[in-house]
Amino acid sequence: MTEGFKTVLHPVSDLAAAKAVYTALLGTEPQADSEYYAGFDVAGQHIGLVPGGGPQGMTSPVAYWHVPDIEAKLAEVTAAGATVKEAAHEVGGGRRVATFTDPDGNVLGLLQDS
Repeated sequence: MTEGFKTVLHPVSDLAAAKAVYTALLGTEPQADSEYYAGFDVAGQHIGLVPGGGPQGMTSPVAYWHVPDIEAKLAEVTAAGATVKEAAHEVGGGRRVATFTDPDGNVLGLLQDS
């Protein structure tokens, strides 16, 4: 079972320009702000801005479904026909992420907090 998607990452070409737009849209400054990432926590959602699509090479927004066991859920979706794009890995603070594609090539994410 998933907890729903609570995190959406957006690739951006100009982080400063994107931060200005998202700050105006969301009505708050980013809670995480560095040269490689800006993240906003609003209404139980996390909106992240990733310059240049980050090391994962994102080309469109990716919604991350929060799950209690990322390995089990990744196995379940691949058994159902998904293809792993980025295997589960730690990104800091006990958080693990993975991405996969559905049969139409849409990229979806999984996120597990320890």
